[in-house]
Parts: sequence; structure tokens; C-alpha cells
Amino acid sequence: MAAKEKGTPEATAETVPTPAGDARITWHHAPSPHTLLAASHGAGGGIEARDLRALAAALPARGVSVALVEQPWRVAGKKIAPAPSTLDTGWRAVWPALEKAGLPIVAGGRSAGARVACRTARELGAKAVLALSFPLHPPGRPERSRAGELLATGVPTLIVQGGRDPFGRPEEFPELPADMELVEVAYGDHGFGLPRSADLDEPAALALITGAVADWLPRALG
Repeated sequence: MAAKEKGTPEATAETVPTPAGDARITWHHAPSPHTLLAASHGAGGGIEARDLRALAAALPARGVSVALVEQPWRVAGKKIAPAPSTLDTGWRAVWPALEKAGLPIVAGGRSAGARVACRTARELGAKAVLALSFPLHPPGRPERSRAGELLATGVPTLIVQGGRDPFGRPEEFPELPADMELVEVAYGDHGFGLPRSADLDEPAALALITGAVADWLPRALG
């Protein structure tokens, strides 16, 4: 059953049982939605990530409801993410609850959550994929590329990548097909954190991210 989240009356939290344990969806409802963006977190954090929070704050005013999905391991308070197959299991089990909104669904996530969205988009019927800080390879190990997961989404895909992300800088990505776009956040690290020497601040970087996503969605769904 959905319950109001403290301090954010426009958001509701819903617990969803999965074979991997209980997951949680925090809904940020658009007044007149035409699209649902469902996004999950990475292996090192939760839905409090700055980019996920920014999207949840900005997109509802543009007609996009945002569902931030917490994987069962985070809901259970564990510190280490499980195997990728278990992450996929949790995500698949949440999908029917997302479909109840009756909207076209864009599957998204940051880091490990982006990998989950890429791996499962086609089978679940996602209309598009948003990959925030896609971990193209482990830091310092470019030979262990995960480009295959990204290139196999089968749907329009937007990659938003920090310019100094140790998991894959924008120039390290392979040539992308016509239905994939990549937006660089200059100076950004894996969490879109910026050095003091950067010529943009965090609000500007987050505005770049939310603006890029908002501009891309009509192209992806049109």
C-alpha cells in the first residue's frame, strides 16, 4: 500500500515483494503525466543520489512521473549489492507495479542500475532507456568492457556521463547507433561530483542533466 513520504507530500512510497526481498518504489507524480521514468540506484548508494533527486524534482512539472526504485538489498539495510542476476530479478518483479500507472515506461538507473535497465529493457517492454553514469568498465580496467550490455538495449537510449568518470569517460565509449545519444557532464565524476576548479557548479550540472533528459524524452518516445 502506498504511503506518503515524510516532508514530500507529493511523493508516495510503495513496498513491492520480490523473490529477492521487498523492494520500494518512491513515486513522484506528475499532475498530468504522459510518461513514467522508472530509475534505480547504483551499487554504492541509493535513491538519494544527486542526479536521481534532481530528476524527481524537475520532471513531474514536464508531465513525467518519476518512480525511484530501491532494490531489496538497500531496503534491507545491506551495504553490499548482490550479483547482477539478483538485481535483475528484483527489477523484473517491480515492473508490474510500474505498469499499473498505465503510462509508457522509460527504464533508467545510475551505474549498476543503468546496467540492469539495459539488460532487461527489451524483455520488459520499456520504451527507452536512460543510463546515468554507465559503468563501461571497472576503474583502470578498460579491457573489461560492458559495452555489449549498453548496445543491446534494443530501444532508444540516452547515456549521461561525467567527463572524468573513472568507470568510463565519454571518449571511451564505442561508436553508438543512431538511436543512442551521449551527453557529457564536463568535469563530472561517477556521481557527477565536480572539482573546485570546474567552470560550472553543481546546480548548473544538475540542470544540464535534467534538461538533457527532458529534451530527449520526446525524441525517444516519438
